[in-house]
Amino acid sequence: MKMKLLIANRGEIALRIIRTCRKLGIRTVLVHSDPDRESLPVYYADERYPLGGSTPGETYLNIPKIIKAAVGTRCDAIHPGYGFLAEDASFVAACEENHLTFVGPPSEALEKLGNKLLARRTMHEAQVPIIPGSDGQLRDEDVAVEVAERIGYPVIIKAVYGGGGRGMRMARTSEEVRRFFRVTKLESASAFGRDVLYLEKQLIDPRHIEIQALADSRGKIVTLGERECSIQRRHQKLLEEAPSVALDEKLRERLCDAAKKGLAAARYVNAGTVEFLLDKSGRFYFLEVNKRLQVEHLVTELTTGIDLVEEQLKIASKEPLGMSQNDVHVNGWAINCRINAEDPKRGFSPSPGTVVRYHPATGPGIRVDSALYSGYTIPEFYDSMIAKLSSWGRNRDEAIRRMRIALDEMEIVGVPSTVALHMAIMNDDGFLQGNFDTSYLDHVLPRMNSALLEIERFAVAAGVASKMTLRSPPVQSQPSTSKSSWRSFARAKAVAQDWRAGW
Repeated sequence: MKMKLLIANRGEIALRIIRTCRKLGIRTVLVHSDPDRESLPVYYADERYPLGGSTPGETYLNIPKIIKAAVGTRCDAIHPGYGFLAEDASFVAACEENHLTFVGPPSEALEKLGNKLLARRTMHEAQVPIIPGSDGQLRDEDVAVEVAERIGYPVIIKAVYGGGGRGMRMARTSEEVRRFFRVTKLESASAFGRDVLYLEKQLIDPRHIEIQALADSRGKIVTLGERECSIQRRHQKLLEEAPSVALDEKLRERLCDAAKKGLAAARYVNAGTVEFLLDKSGRFYFLEVNKRLQVEHLVTELTTGIDLVEEQLKIASKEPLGMSQNDVHVNGWAINCRINAEDPKRGFSPSPGTVVRYHPATGPGIRVDSALYSGYTIPEFYDSMIAKLSSWGRNRDEAIRRMRIALDEMEIVGVPSTVALHMAIMNDDGFLQGNFDTSYLDHVLPRMNSALLEIERFAVAAGVASKMTLRSPPVQSQPSTSKSSWRSFARAKAVAQDWRAGW
């Protein structure tokens, strides 16, 4: 495989792509914003191209700038990572017009599956179960109420071009349908540039299960098992695992077959994920297709041994899939914790700032995908995810035990993070028994808030002391500041351990 690749992304996913490219001998060019000029991906890329500006609109969402960078550096292909332009059909079209290979699905598949109404129709025609809902877009509030009363409350109003947990509101009455119709319409226009809405039946506390697949340009599709993604807040995932405790072999086979049918009907090419909702009776329904590499792809790589970025690059190079379905074997269990610079006890508000000290976890079965380092300043302009911490074990119990150790070892000082929240989940009876759904976090969060506040009080003290140490010359005349820092750390850790023992 011979190519020069431009990476149109940032942070840990840019670094992740660079690593596979280095393995394959592919030269990389990384575009970057002004706040990212001192990031690790910029350091490790073969070439760097400053886009100029700070906001996503000025940089990672600016199609003309990115195309200019790719053409100017004589790249053959562009990998979009996830987020930003990864599922933008107009970006794919711009790549095609400039003879650049887009590492992802063709624009036709993006258009078909990016429009959620068209995606529903495509899946229905392929005999994939879909959630009851409106047949087309909602013209006005009256039509929305009419559909809601026909299928029964609660319902969820969705943006046709929405994603990432935005552009959706649940309604339990006709009055709420009217109010949320207006709110969602405005939000959709602002976030996605289009205010087209539709409506679906709201399933009560379902599980969120997704099937990872690879599809080559010759029509061959292989599935790589499922991922359990039910632990989420505001429709955004926090923790994923593979496989899922909710599936037996028969149900797993049905889900994988449905995913293959749907992707074949959409003429899908490259890596893609078909997402389903699973109700308490064991019936599943199509939710959407994520037309890109997923954030949580780590757990699939850990359980199958397949490098998904490598497969993406091979498929983009028109190579056939080098595996059959019989070659895919899921071994052991993997868990992925998304570590965000957010404050869980204050509504998960983003917490940009300087990381005073960062110590990633290591050990058997542990993988950390992150672009953090001590002294790095997390910009305010982008997503708050700062690391992905994954564990693998021969079974679920071993994966959980390894994750506990890794979370205990991981230190992120200077900004609030979700590390303590994940430790709470790893010790919660509901999670340990596999007894959870998409409403799980709503029940768990109230029980942990007081403990998180106590941990934060000492972690902040440790961060202040560490900042004082970093700003002072490293000479022996200031031993007390350093010791104060470590005492604060020790106290914070002791509080955390006492709290964890009580779960």
